[in-house]
Amino acid sequence: MSLETWLAYTLACVILTIIPGPSVMLVVGQTLMRGKTAAMMCIVGDVVGSIILTGLSFAGVGAILAASTLLFQTVKWAGVLYLAWLGYSQIREARRDGGSHEASVQAGSPWASFWAGTVTAIFNPKAIVFYMAFLAQFIDPARDLAVQLAILTITSSLVVVVFLTGYAVIAARARNIFRSRLARRRMGYAGGGFMMGGSALMAMTR
Repeated sequence: MSLETWLAYTLACVILTIIPGPSVMLVVGQTLMRGKTAAMMCIVGDVVGSIILTGLSFAGVGAILAASTLLFQTVKWAGVLYLAWLGYSQIREARRDGGSHEASVQAGSPWASFWAGTVTAIFNPKAIVFYMAFLAQFIDPARDLAVQLAILTITSSLVVVVFLTGYAVIAARARNIFRSRLARRRMGYAGGGFMMGGSALMAMTR
């Protein structure tokens, strides 16, 4: 893999990650409702999901999804419904416990946030198209495939961690400004709203 190819891939990963999408909405929502620990577990889950997509791409699943519109749409709408359900659950939780600081932090386990990040990443249509359809374009068949795959995987993982952490930090600062019970409830609504917004973005992705 040439330096130019690696730089092009890195830029593509940055653009894919920095533009607000389902994963960004989920991380912001988790931060607002459950705090930084949940957000970081969500980011780790997103990285794992991206690695899984990379592996599936090289296993040939990308070609199958590209050839089957019905299968792609099935995967896409599974992600839409899952993220919409997470958003609804956040809003219902905020309404029930009033969005208090203790309740919002304790509700749900960190592993629930991890799995939410993983599943959302795997079912994200934008990521599916990138990993399944375009990843192979950055591979040089004349060079060691394993080394190139490792470089691409590490690069995409670092980009995801850096930029999603940035979004989480911004959301955490907003969360820390508001301490009242009413503000916490509104933050819970906002978190659920971000997730449902991510679901809408998934739905609009072709």
